[in-house]
Amino acid sequence: MENIRIGRKDATDEEVIAAARLANCEEFAAKLSDGYHSMIGENGCELSGGERQRISIARAFLKNSPIILLDEATASLDVENETLIQAALSRLIKDKTVLVIVHRMRTVSGADKVVVLSDGSVAEWGTPEELMDTGRIYPHMVKLQMISRDWGI
Repeated sequence: MENIRIGRKDATDEEVIAAARLANCEEFAAKLSDGYHSMIGENGCELSGGERQRISIARAFLKNSPIILLDEATASLDVENETLIQAALSRLIKDKTVLVIVHRMRTVSGADKVVVLSDGSVAEWGTPEELMDTGRIYPHMVKLQMISRDWGI
């Protein structure tokens, strides 16, 4: 409860729980010994990476900032957690300005604008569709990721 409340110190318990639900925290909160009042350890060490991510998203829901910065929000997650986090992020970013730092090109396929950085400088920018037609780096990265997506052992 208090960890999520970092998003807005004066939030009521009901507001914290509503934010947690929007961030898909209900399932793992129900498994904790004291639900939303459980101790989760320093830096959330008692939780998985995906559960920690969802708590961070709950904080952002509670804060309700008009601008959201996401840095590799779904990196290093298993498929189930990535799906839950993508669903929560879709709700979180609705009607907001969002800056997203990613290496997975599918994460930005629905973006209004993409800025591709190379060696610390802007190399190309445009919509994903424009970059697929005219870019050099962006279509190359998309192609590489599509190839590696089909790899198997």
